[in-house]
Amino acid sequence: MTPELITITLDKLTYGGDALGRIDRRAVFIPFSLPGETVRARVVAEKRGHLRATLVEVLEPSPMRIVPKCKYFGACGGCHYQHLAYEAQLQAKAEILSDQLTRIGKIEKPPMLPIIPSPQAWNYRNHVQFHFSEKGCLGYIAAEGSSVLPVDECHLPEPPLNALWPKLDLSPELDLERVSLRLGNDEEILLILESTEPPEMDLEADISVVHLAGNDTVVMAGEPSISITVEAGGSPSAQRTFHISANSFFQVNTPMAGKMVAHLLKMLPVSAETTLLDVYCGAGLFAAFFAPRVGRVIGIEASPSACEDFAINLDDFNNVDLYEAPAEAVLPHLDIHPEIILVDPPRAGLDKKVVDSILAMDPDQIAYISCDPATLGRDAARLIAGGYRLLEVTPFDLFPQTYHIESISLFAKVSADH
Repeated sequence: MTPELITITLDKLTYGGDALGRIDRRAVFIPFSLPGETVRARVVAEKRGHLRATLVEVLEPSPMRIVPKCKYFGACGGCHYQHLAYEAQLQAKAEILSDQLTRIGKIEKPPMLPIIPSPQAWNYRNHVQFHFSEKGCLGYIAAEGSSVLPVDECHLPEPPLNALWPKLDLSPELDLERVSLRLGNDEEILLILESTEPPEMDLEADISVVHLAGNDTVVMAGEPSISITVEAGGSPSAQRTFHISANSFFQVNTPMAGKMVAHLLKMLPVSAETTLLDVYCGAGLFAAFFAPRVGRVIGIEASPSACEDFAINLDDFNNVDLYEAPAEAVLPHLDIHPEIILVDPPRAGLDKKVVDSILAMDPDQIAYISCDPATLGRDAARLIAGGYRLLEVTPFDLFPQTYHIESISLFAKVSADH
C-alpha cells in the first residue's frame, strides 16, 4: 500500500526539529518545514494521537525560509534548521524552551532571559563523529531511518577539522565502527578510532591517534588527550586550560562553554565559606573556575576517564574532593549541606534519587545546566514542589543549525528568597 499523501498548513516548531500541524485534530510532525507553510507530506508512522510524515513539497513557503548552506540538508540527520536564518533559529529555541517549561513543568510565564547566541553560527564544533556507510565511506546517520549517509562536506566542525577529515583514507577492511576527531589548542587534533580490536594501519598524519574499545584506550600515535582553553572573561583568572582525554565528554562549542561559565560566576553568590557540590562534574569545567572562589568543591562523576581528567585539571587546589560513581549511588550517602548545588545531567535529566537527595541537602541555590528542555521541565516541577522557586532561565545556543537547546536555570529556596 502506498503511504498516504497529505496537504497541511503548519503552526509551530516543536522540540526535536519538526514543524507541527493538525489534521482532524490529530497532530502531524514534519521535519524540515516551517510555521505558516503549506506542504505536501507523506505519512510514515501513525501513532496514538499523532502522525509522523516526511516533506514531499513546499506548496506555500514561509517568508522566513532561506536556502540551506549544505547540499545534504534534508537527507542528513545532523542539522534541522539550515532553512531558517540564525536570528529566527534563536527566537524559535527560546520559544520552545519556554513552552516546554510551561507544558511539562507547569510553570506559568517562565522567567526567561534572552538567549545567548553562539559567536559562530557555522564551523563551531571542536568535536565531530562519523559513522561508516555500507561501502565504507564516512558519513552521518540519515534523517530518516538508521542508515548512514555518506558525506564529503560539513559546515559544523571547526576549520582545522574540516581541512583534515575529507582526506582520511580508512579502509573498510579495518572494520571500524565509528571515527571521531577532536580539536585542541594550537590546532592539535586527536583522531579516535572505535572498534573491538585496534586496527593495523600505517599512520602518516602528524596528529594523535587513539583506539577506543569501551573504556579501554590504546594510544597508536602521539598523545591520548588534547588541551582546550576556556575563557570566561577578560582577566587571566577567568581563563583555564583543560586536559581532555579521548573518552571524556567536553562541551563541543568552546566559546559558548566560556559564556556559560561566565554566567554562573556572575549569578551564583559564592564566598570563601561556600561549599559547592558539582554533580555530573565531568572533566571539571565548572569546578575549576569555582574552586579558587569557594571554600570547598565536591565533584561527582561516573566516567573513569573524566574523573582522571578532573584530577589533573583541579590538581592546583587542595579544597576539592571527587567521588567516582553514579550520582544516584553517591548522593543519598553524603552527609553534607552545601550552599550551592550545580547539576549538569545527561539528556535523561535527574534520577528521582538525585532530586530527593538534593532536596534533603537543603541548598540555598541550585544551578541546573540542561541539554533537554523536556527533562528540565519535569525536574523543575519536582524542585518547585520540593520548596524551590525558579529565579531565571537562560538559553545558550551551543548548537546552531540544530534543534538542541542548552540552558542554565537558577532555583532558590523559597524561605531564603524572601
